[in-house]
Amino acid sequence: MFGSLTQNWVAKLLSIIFALILWFFVMGEQRLEVGYAVPLELKNIPQGMMVANEVPSLIDVRISGPRTLLVNLSPADISLSVDLKDLQPGLTSFKRLEERLNIPSALKVTRLSPSFVDVKLERILEKKVPVEVALAGSPAPGFKVATVKALPEEVPVQGAESELKNVNEVMTEPVDLEGVKQSFTLIVPINYRGKYTSLKDQKTVEVGVAVGPDPQAAKENEPGSPKE
Repeated sequence: MFGSLTQNWVAKLLSIIFALILWFFVMGEQRLEVGYAVPLELKNIPQGMMVANEVPSLIDVRISGPRTLLVNLSPADISLSVDLKDLQPGLTSFKRLEERLNIPSALKVTRLSPSFVDVKLERILEKKVPVEVALAGSPAPGFKVATVKALPEEVPVQGAESELKNVNEVMTEPVDLEGVKQSFTLIVPINYRGKYTSLKDQKTVEVGVAVGPDPQAAKENEPGSPKE
């Protein structure tokens, strides 16, 4: 029996080798489909402009092709970008994103979502707006707030032109007045969160609150004064 196994061993070995080669060839040519989440890069945003709409940061891509190519394709090797160079303010639609993918020609994009992106460019402008001090609570009985002042009184806000034109003031974080009996000064953060606008550099203001006796309250507390 052993002798029969060793007969023509060269031919048998070559048959095994050819079978393995054929198996690898067949498996290599087998087509697969794989999904990737590909980052979308916006390149060359024109000077003095910004993107003022929601643009997806990831594009879902499904790619089909020979197994040998796909198993060696790393997500890091796939990139997708749109070039905004020399564009004017306004809305630009970038279609056929699959043509912008840098993948081997033997591979095919079977699905891409979204299949296009809209990019809205706007000019970046700046303007100064008043600071409104937010107050919370009430002074101690017999006292009142005489004046409230913020320094600086105005701060610069910058961002997309269409949003900036509707920004007419910014508010501070609430200043607590509960139970106070005397004047005070403190540094207060500005509470502003624009979608496409932001505070340029001034993030806080100095708030001065003047507190003094309330003559009206004192008068009401005098003996014999009428009570409600």
